[in-house]
Amino acid sequence: MPRPPMVAIVGKKHSGKTTLVVRLAAELGRRGARVMTIKHGSHTFNIDPATTDTYRHYHEGAVEKVAMVAPDKFALVERWDSELAPETIAERYMGDADVVICEGFKASALPKIEVFRPEAHTEPLYAAASAQARYYLAIITDAEKMDVDVPVMYFSNPGWLSELAMLVESRIMGRS
Repeated sequence: MPRPPMVAIVGKKHSGKTTLVVRLAAELGRRGARVMTIKHGSHTFNIDPATTDTYRHYHEGAVEKVAMVAPDKFALVERWDSELAPETIAERYMGDADVVICEGFKASALPKIEVFRPEAHTEPLYAAASAQARYYLAIITDAEKMDVDVPVMYFSNPGWLSELAMLVESRIMGRS
């Protein structure tokens, strides 16, 4: 399956990345896109507590993969030795998406939209001299003004979400 179009929502801790991913995904979905997401974590996670059968399959049975299947959803937990790149994950598991929105992966070569909240951090991740600068599509912020060489969208603009969705549709998804 081919790799779907992808964009990464980046920002420092407590800047509102998850909220932005959720709002953008919902807006693109309302516009008819099949949206999928990948969340990057810096530590391991457990989607099934020790009291579940799938936990026992994975931990006691030491299986490579365990799938949990229910009438309304499916989850797959796969054991790996090293973290896969978001592009590999999207290609392997999300090839039928119109767009994959990633939360995190700030060191990747994915196109990026940074959420910057001055009340959480004094400086954005974006720096014009950085090797990552070429991947930036925009910064969305509640700062009063930002003087950077990438497009800036302001939360104070009532149309910010629509503007952001249009940017993703045109620059990432190739829709006009």
